[in-house]
Amino acid sequence: MRTLFSAAALLGLAACGDPGSTADEALDAAGEAADRIPCAVEGETGFEQVCTVERLTGDEGPILTIRHPSGGFRRFLLTSDGRGVIAADGAVAAVVSVIADDRIEVAVDGDRYRLPATVKASRQEP
Repeated sequence: MRTLFSAAALLGLAACGDPGSTADEALDAAGEAADRIPCAVEGETGFEQVCTVERLTGDEGPILTIRHPSGGFRRFLLTSDGRGVIAADGAVAAVVSVIADDRIEVAVDGDRYRLPATVKASRQEP
């Protein structure tokens, strides 16, 4: 069996972000973080909802920029081929794992992010 990810859920999450905003400016009307996701970055072992997501459209398609509280960031290209996301730049590939029917974990070089996604199982052709 092969697992497919739908970019629609990832795009829905990313639509919250304003490309011009910083992590501290990305707040909703109640003052809560509107576009924060759980992440474990920069040597942290536990997940905290402190990373923010921005969505841009690049030449190759939709790009998610996930910003760390320290100012660091990772960029991911949303794919339509069932992989979910791939690293948009850098030499280290993103590893995508299903952690629930509606969530994936993306890991790159020790940083980990949990993103909403539509996960479907499909049969692979023999």
